[in-house]
Amino acid sequence: MGFQVITLTESAASRVNEIIANSGPDARGIRVSIKKGGCAGMEYAVDMVTAENVNTKDDHVELNGAKVWVDPAASLYLLGTVMDFEVTKLRTGFVFKNPNETSACGCGESVELKAADLAELAKAREAVH
Repeated sequence: MGFQVITLTESAASRVNEIIANSGPDARGIRVSIKKGGCAGMEYAVDMVTAENVNTKDDHVELNGAKVWVDPAASLYLLGTVMDFEVTKLRTGFVFKNPNETSACGCGESVELKAADLAELAKAREAVH
């Protein structure tokens, strides 16, 4: 079995399901990708997936009926990431706990990412099994 690109927390899955429930009959889930931007160089992007724009090349993760697709171009940067949903006094939104982040900007909106070390992930996986 291969690596799962990202994992979802129960909170993230619940929020994805809420978004889909309130987005009409064509909504299928969300898509996570990375785009250039922000002061640290990269930003996480979350977009709606509808029946018309499902990309069969995307990685697919599902928890409790919540469907998340991951852009293949972002996979190496997101490998090992945990996607959560948090509500705080200052911010409400998806949060990515990504072991591939090398730094983040002060405002928390952008990050610097390196590609995942597949050999290191394989070692960690072997240690668990």
